[in-house]
Parts: sequence; C-alpha cells; structure tokens
Amino acid sequence: MTNRREFISLIASAAAYPVTALADQSQPMLSVGVLTGNIETDPLAQARVGAFRSALAELGWGERDVRLVVRWPGPDIARQERDARELVAIGPDVILTTSTSATRAVRDATNTIPVVFVGLADPVASGIVSNLARPDGNVTGFMLYKHSLSGKWLGLLKEIAPQTKDMSILFNPDTAPYAPSYIQYAQEMSERLAVRVTTANVRQAADIAPAIQRVAGSGMGGVLVLPDGGFIASNIAAITALTAECRVPTIYSVKSYVVSGGLMSYSADLTNQFREGASYVDRVLRGTRPNDLPVQFATKFDLVINLRVADALGLTVPNSLLVDAELIE
Repeated sequence: MTNRREFISLIASAAAYPVTALADQSQPMLSVGVLTGNIETDPLAQARVGAFRSALAELGWGERDVRLVVRWPGPDIARQERDARELVAIGPDVILTTSTSATRAVRDATNTIPVVFVGLADPVASGIVSNLARPDGNVTGFMLYKHSLSGKWLGLLKEIAPQTKDMSILFNPDTAPYAPSYIQYAQEMSERLAVRVTTANVRQAADIAPAIQRVAGSGMGGVLVLPDGGFIASNIAAITALTAECRVPTIYSVKSYVVSGGLMSYSADLTNQFREGASYVDRVLRGTRPNDLPVQFATKFDLVINLRVADALGLTVPNSLLVDAELIE
C-alpha cells in the first residue's frame, strides 16, 4: 500500500511534469514532407527551408508538434520521382514542394495527400493545376511569375543594353515545361522592342557554352534566362561566367544570380514565398482543403543591377533604372 509520503511525492511529480509532454502523449506528432528541386549543399536552399520551418513555429507548430522530412534530389528528374514516392510512402500530413518538376513528381505520386507548392513559374501552363482561383485536386500554392513577365524582362534588358538586336531565351525544356508561354509573350513584345527573339534549349551542362557563344557571335545579342529552380540553379555559375566571358548582357529571374556575377535581375522574393507556403501548410494542418485555397502570385518585385558587371560589359546604366534598382558594387 502506498504510504502518505509516497502519495505526496507522486502528486508533486505529476504537477512538475511538462504540460507539453502530456499533450504529446495524447496527440500524435504530425509530419510535413518537403521535396525541393535543389541540392542539400545549396546554402540559399537551406536558408529557405529554414525560413519555412521558422514560419511554421511562429504559427504554433514547433518541433514537438510537427516533424519535417526533407528530401534534396536536385534537378535530377528521376531522383525527384523516386524521392516523391518515398515521401508519399511515409504518409506525411502535407507535402511542401519547390520547382515544377518536383511538384509534378509529388502530384503524380499521390492524389490524396495535400500538396503546397512555392516558387513555381506557371502551374497552369505546366499542368500542375487547371484553375488558379479554385485549384482542383490536392494541390495549391504560390507562384512567382505570370508568363507575361517575359516581356518586362526583355524590356529591362533592352533598356540597359539598347544596342541589343537579338534576344535569346535560355531554358531547359525538361525542367521548364512552361517555357512556351513565356516565349509567346516575349515574341509578342519583339516588334515593339525592335529585337529578334530566338530560343536556346539546353538539356545538359555541355549545351550551355555553345548556346551562349551563338548569341555572342552577332555582337548585338542578349540573353533572358527563364526561371528554373532545377537545371538552371544547378548550372548558374557556368552561365554567369560564360555570359561575362562572351560579353553578353543577360537578365535573370533570381537576385542571387546577380550577386554571384550576373548583370541584372527582376525577381520576386523566393524566401518570402517559403514563409507564405507555411501559412497554407498551417491551414491544411488545421483542416482546410487545398482546393479551398487559391493559388497566389508574388506581389513584390525587385530590380537588381550589378554595376561591376555592367562596367565590364561597357554598359551605362540609365537613370531610369538607377532610381528603382538595388545596386551591387
């Protein structure tokens, strides 16, 4: 029989036991899968996943509430598909995806687990969703750009390099299946800008140098690098180095590419979209269906110009751009 002293000791122990621990025993931990189009050694990609984790914590989902299961297949589509199947087999409560190909891999692997994407270029043109206002099935999220933005990119490049007559759109058709929509809008702008728009398909790293060298041949060429968190992100060092070596003015859709040696970018804040993605994951975990959450666009864009690169290319940045741009010395 328990004596009085032992009874008091038990009561004191129960009172001291953390409430969160008691809650953990009664409620199983939820899990969130994350499938990126990046490699694990990419510091920017790590920072974005960190921002997502922090935003979840701010919404009340700490490490004791939600377990993150992250996969880093990089741009390898076959590996993305394998990792997507592995994530689905684990059975997370929701999956966050980045890059079009990674999102497609998860969508093809499950039609029941909710999927929230971030940073996609065009989920409708890519066939990820058929409707932005009320996405069908189990997929929704946040997209960075409307395909009509390609006209804006070309206009900015023409403004900083007015001598440009040939604009080449660089992309990998395997990892950027939405490219035709961007190309269409760029071609519609070509007459107004007095330029000829061509395309450069690069399916492997060895294709990049010949594509840029062809543009440089005329002496009046420029390059628009389409958004692509897979192949382009993995080969951006080679692209910025080659465009500098060949003296080809180039515009990108990611600020970090300019920080690392590109000429200019006009882009949305991808890290912020990871935080926004956490807001949708939070709502799904609390019971909202994905098709009740409309696909949202980025609303804030930043123009960034690398003055050192502009000077090396012999370009004078016009005042019209200097006023609005973030300048990198």
